[in-house]
Amino acid sequence: MMIPFSPPRIDKRVVDEVTAALLSGWITTGPRTKQFEKDITSYCGNKTTVAVNSWTMGMQVLLHWWGIGEGDEVILPAYTYCASANVIVHSGAKPVMVDINPDDFNISIEAVKKAITPKTKAIIAVDIAGYPCDYGSLLELVENSEVNSLFKPSNELQTKLGRIVLISDAAHSFGATQKGIRAGAMADISSFSFHAVKNLTTAEGGALCFNLPDIFNHDEIYKEFCTLILHGQNKDALAKTQKGNWRYDVEEPGFKCNMTDIQAAIGLIELERYQENLDRRKVIFEKYDTAFSNQKWAITPLHTSEDSISSYHLYQLRIANITESQRDQIIQAIFDKDVSVNVHFLPLPTLTAYKKRGYKMEDYPETWNKYHNEISLPVYFDLTDEQVQLVVKAVVDSVKSVIE
Repeated sequence: MMIPFSPPRIDKRVVDEVTAALLSGWITTGPRTKQFEKDITSYCGNKTTVAVNSWTMGMQVLLHWWGIGEGDEVILPAYTYCASANVIVHSGAKPVMVDINPDDFNISIEAVKKAITPKTKAIIAVDIAGYPCDYGSLLELVENSEVNSLFKPSNELQTKLGRIVLISDAAHSFGATQKGIRAGAMADISSFSFHAVKNLTTAEGGALCFNLPDIFNHDEIYKEFCTLILHGQNKDALAKTQKGNWRYDVEEPGFKCNMTDIQAAIGLIELERYQENLDRRKVIFEKYDTAFSNQKWAITPLHTSEDSISSYHLYQLRIANITESQRDQIIQAIFDKDVSVNVHFLPLPTLTAYKKRGYKMEDYPETWNKYHNEISLPVYFDLTDEQVQLVVKAVVDSVKSVIE
């Protein structure tokens, strides 16, 4: 029987809560979604949270709200999923890709600094595999007087902040910490993904977590986003159920990306037991670390440091001194042993959509260095210790079959 890569944890508790939502008579945005938003805010320690139907649409609305558009530039790592760049393209702005660090998979601060121009309006830092970027250094960078002198705001929001906005692509990092601060509260604004393969899932879904300086009214931001994600309509379906409250207005042409109570029902259970999930994932990481520590070819991922602790989303094993073709052969051999693995990610400059926009892989050597020998191993709550050992054996045997 095939060991899957990352199945969701769907058990009786989840089924019962979803069933309760279905039988409640309220299945779109309603009380469960509102409670889920409050619980995320409480867990992460940010100032307000808006639940959405995906990371992608949440980020799209965010860029629109911040006024990012044609002529603007947004800095992001070349090593990320295509969604991180696609939303920038759809906003009309230019994705400015930079390389990553030698010691982890995250964006290089030095590369960011070199890429900043008067057109830069935002930095999107991506927490690859759940390990947080160096947000302290990124904040120091955007607040630096030399960098700040380049900043040219183009609307009231940008003027109020007075610097480049720092956005966390926290799609992988729910539950990660840095200097005791949880993901969701490390940057000005963070965007989570609750896709089916994520540590915490709502089947599809996401959340925007706002943690801007106190000069911003976060209650007003919440109200504005609830309108923006519902076509610009100033009352949602729940509000309109009150007696005589049917009349509404559309304040601006908006988007449609609200989370439903069915999705939130899954999320409420997932969040309630999330520490249990993190603890299990940590154990699996440690078992992989131990198993591969005596293999000369194994490069194990950084997931814990003095300041940062991962959410243990992806175990990105790398195989030393191999080619991309050999990595692909190893993956096929692992699959032939009934173990599912993956690669995270195809770098943006390798994709046709970005090749034809002029991005070249040779401009990002560290990204290639990490990608060409990377294999992501299964990590999920229900993965048993016995299955972990089967994964390890499949990997070790497959590597030997290709490089020895």
